[in-house]
Amino acid sequence: MQRQNSSHKYTSVQEAKRKIEGYCAYQDRCHKEVQQKLVDMRMIPEAIDQIMAHLIQENYLNEERFAKSFARGKFSIKKWGKNRIVNELKQRQISTFNIKSALKEIEEEDYRNTLNELAVKRLGQINESNIQKKRKKLADYLLYRGWESHLVYEKLKELI
Repeated sequence: MQRQNSSHKYTSVQEAKRKIEGYCAYQDRCHKEVQQKLVDMRMIPEAIDQIMAHLIQENYLNEERFAKSFARGKFSIKKWGKNRIVNELKQRQISTFNIKSALKEIEEEDYRNTLNELAVKRLGQINESNIQKKRKKLADYLLYRGWESHLVYEKLKELI
C-alpha cells in the first residue's frame, strides 16, 4: 500500500532531468547552483551525479560559459569591478582558469571608461564639503563595487 504524503513529494530522475534542463536553458548556471537545486529537490547523491553528468554531456552546464556570461553581465549591467567579479565567481567554486578566461571578456578600454563614468556620477551625488571625507566616500563606494585600489586612487587624484 502506498502512502500519500504531500510534504515528501519525490521526483523521478527523468522528471528532475527535465526540470533541471529547463532551469539551465533559462540562463547559464554554475555547478554549485545546479547541485543545490537538486539537493532541494531531495535527489539522492547517485541521482545528482547522474543528472550532473548528463547536463555536462549535453552542454546544458558549462562552467566556462557561465563564468564568461557572469563577468560580462555583472560588469555591463551592475558596473562591478574585477575584484568583485572574481570574489563572486570564487564563492561559486569556479576554477581559477575559468575566472581568468572570464575576465578576458572585459575590454580594458570599456573597463576604464566605466570606472570613469561611475566615479564622475557618484562624485556628483556626494554632498560633502570636506574634501577628505568626499574622497573617502568616493573611494569606499568604488572599492565596495570591486574596483582595484590602484585604479580607484588614480581616479581620485584625477577628479578631486
